Amino acid sequence: MRALPFLGTGPPLSRAHWRLLGVVGTANLFDNYALAIFGLALPQIQSGLGVAEGQVGALSAVVRLGVIPAFFVTMLADHIGRRVVLLVTILGFTTTTFLTGLVQDAYGFMALQVLARMFIATESMLAFVVIAEEFDADTRGWGIGMLGALGTLGHGLTALVFALVNYLPYGWRALYVLGGVPILLLPWLRRSLAETRRFEEHREARGHAGGAAEVFRPMRNLLRMYPGRMLALAAGLFPIAFVLETAVTFVSKTLQEQHGYSPGGVAALFLSVGIVAPIGNVVAGSLGDRFGRKPIMISSVLVNAVMVALFYNVSGMWIPLVWGFMLVTLAMILMLYAAIGNELFPTSYRSTASGVRQLVATLGASLGLFVEGLLYGVCGSHAAAITWMLVVTPIAPIVIAFFLPETANLELEEIAPEKK
Repeated sequence: MRALPFLGTGPPLSRAHWRLLGVVGTANLFDNYALAIFGLALPQIQSGLGVAEGQVGALSAVVRLGVIPAFFVTMLADHIGRRVVLLVTILGFTTTTFLTGLVQDAYGFMALQVLARMFIATESMLAFVVIAEEFDADTRGWGIGMLGALGTLGHGLTALVFALVNYLPYGWRALYVLGGVPILLLPWLRRSLAETRRFEEHREARGHAGGAAEVFRPMRNLLRMYPGRMLALAAGLFPIAFVLETAVTFVSKTLQEQHGYSPGGVAALFLSVGIVAPIGNVVAGSLGDRFGRKPIMISSVLVNAVMVALFYNVSGMWIPLVWGFMLVTLAMILMLYAAIGNELFPTSYRSTASGVRQLVATLGASLGLFVEGLLYGVCGSHAAAITWMLVVTPIAPIVIAFFLPETANLELEEIAPEKK
C-alpha cells in the first residue's frame, strides 16, 4: 500500500483481515508470475522448442485445458476445506513451474504447463473464495479488488525478469526456474492461513461427511439450488473469455514482431504503463461496492472491446495509451466476475461454482485460440483475426443486464441462502 499510494488507503479493516489479504495475496502474486511467463516469452518459447507459427494457437489452447482438472480440485475444497487445498496447490504450481524450465521438447512443455495451470487456477479461485467468505459485505468488493491488484503485480514481476531474458542463463527457461522459489514461503503460508469461518460453520452444520459419494454433493447442490444463475453466469462469461484470453496471449508477440519492440521494450511498457492495471482492480471493487457490480461490469466489457480493437489496429504513440486502458478495463472485468461469481452461490458449493466458472472461461479461451488460428489462415495476421473475434462481445452485456442479480452490499447468506 505504501509502495503504490495511488491505490488509496483502503477501508478500515481488522488486523486479521489485513493478515489474510497479505497471505492469499502473496500466493496470488506468485501464481500470476508463473501464469504470465507464457504470454510474455511466447516468441522465445516458440523458437526454443521449434513450434511452427500455425501451431502457436493450438499450443496455447492445450496449455489452458489444465483448468479442466482444476474443477475437480475445487469441488474437493467444498468437501475438506479451503486451507488444505490451497496449500497443496501452492506446492503444486511452484514445483511444476520450476520443472517447466528443464523440458526438452514441446510435448514435455505442454504436459507440465497443463499441470501448472491446474494448480494455478485452483489456487486463484480459492483465494477469491476465501476473501469473499471472510470479508464483510461493505468491504468485500474492495478486498477482492485488492487481491486482484496483488495478482497483477505478479505480472509486473514477470515483466521485470523478462526484460533480462536475453541475458539470463538459458533464456526463457530461467524465468520458469525462478518461479519455483516461492516454495520456500510454504511454511509461513501454512502457519498463517486458517480455515474460513463460513466453511467451519458449514462443516459443523453438515456433520460427519461419510463416504466417497459426499465429495460430489457440492455438484449436486449446484445443479439443484441455483442452476439458472450458473447458466447465466456462464453465458455472460463465455464470449468474454473467447476474445480476451486470445487478445492477451498475443500482446507480447504483436509488440515484438509487428511494432519492433525488444524484450526490454516490452518489459518497460509493462512496468510503466502496466502499473495502472492494479488501479482497475481496486477501482472496480470500490465502484462495485458503491454503485453495484452490474453497471460497472457492463461498462468495463464495452470499453475493453474498443481498446482491444484499437490495440491491434493502431501503431506508434497510440500503443502505450491504448494498452493502458486495455489493461485497466481487463482488470476490472476479471475482478468483477470473480466477485459476483463467488457471491451468487452458497458456502456448500461456492468453490465448485468457481471451478465451473473457470471451466467455462477455459473452454471459451481454448475455443478462441483455435478459432484465432483458423482466422489467421484466412486473414493473414493475428491482429485481423483477433479484431474479427470481437463480434461476439455484445452478448455478455446483454446477459449481465437481464439475467444476473445484483450482489453488492448484501451478506452472502442474503444473496444465496442454503436450500434444504
